[in-house]
Order: sequence, then C-alpha cells, then structure tokens
Amino acid sequence: MKLTVTGRRVAVTEAIRQQIDRKVRRLDRLLNARAVSAQCVLTEEPQGIACELTVQVAGGKPLNGLGRASNLLTAVGASVEKVAQQASRLTKRQRDQRRGKRPVPSARAEPLAVAPKRRVIRASSADIKPMTLDDAVLELEGSDRTFLVFRLATSERMALLFRRADGHFGLVEPEA
Repeated sequence: MKLTVTGRRVAVTEAIRQQIDRKVRRLDRLLNARAVSAQCVLTEEPQGIACELTVQVAGGKPLNGLGRASNLLTAVGASVEKVAQQASRLTKRQRDQRRGKRPVPSARAEPLAVAPKRRVIRASSADIKPMTLDDAVLELEGSDRTFLVFRLATSERMALLFRRADGHFGLVEPEA
C-alpha cells in the first residue's frame, strides 16, 4: 500500500512518517492487502492537531477517518481507529455475502405467510406407443426430456424410462 503524508502548518519528519506508516500497516492487514493507497493529511488547528486519513480500497469506496488531539500521534491513532472500524465492517459484510448469510429479521417481522397449495399442471399429452427398450433409449437420448412412458413391445405392459443423475438410464416396470 502506498502511503502519502502531507503536513499543513506541520513539519513532517522522517520519524513521524515512519510512525504513521507503522500505524497504517494495521489497516492493510485488516483489509487483507486490498488497500491500494492511503493519504494522511496533518493539519495544525487552534485546538491541536487534526489527522484526516483516507484509504482507497480495491473494488470499493474509500474509507475515511478524522482524528483530533493535542498530540500528533494520538490524532493519527484516532483516525486509524475510525478507519479500522469501517474496514472491519466492510470485511465482515463481504465475508457474509460470500457465505450466503442474510440479515436476521427483527422480532417485529410479519408472521410467515401460509404456504400456497400445490397445484398439478398438465403437460402435453403423448401417445404411449409400443416399442422395444432399445428404441425407447434412442428416443430419450435424442430429446431433452427427462423421462419417457411407453409400452414394452414384448409384453404390452407399461414402462417408464428416465435419465439418472449419473448419466445412465433407469427403467421402471410395474408389477401385475
């Protein structure tokens, strides 16, 4: 992560820059190295020092934190803490989305609706033709249907041929 430190009415020495860098590295660990860059602006104010920290995150909105204190490092620590809170919320939200979690509904949620009645929807009817098992397999392979009902040519009994999940075919021949 690239860190830029700017001082407005504040002299930024190399020692200050290194201490700020050490505190900001914590954010890089929190964001799983997705932080692209960070800008730290130190401003001298009548009340003390203000530190405005902006961290650009890959694929997301920038995270901002403003810390004010009489001590420079305390102001930096406050702004880093605010950005760290935002970073932890962001990573938690993204982790929950990957796991498929949904927010838990509140206790005042409306009661669950009654499940609708199951309906039977008629599919197009087809003639049940007498055919051999090999003919039925060829017909089912040549179509996108999942099953085929037919009469066995040898015994004139009904049979059901269906596609199995493993790619093979299953055959159901009722007794009697």
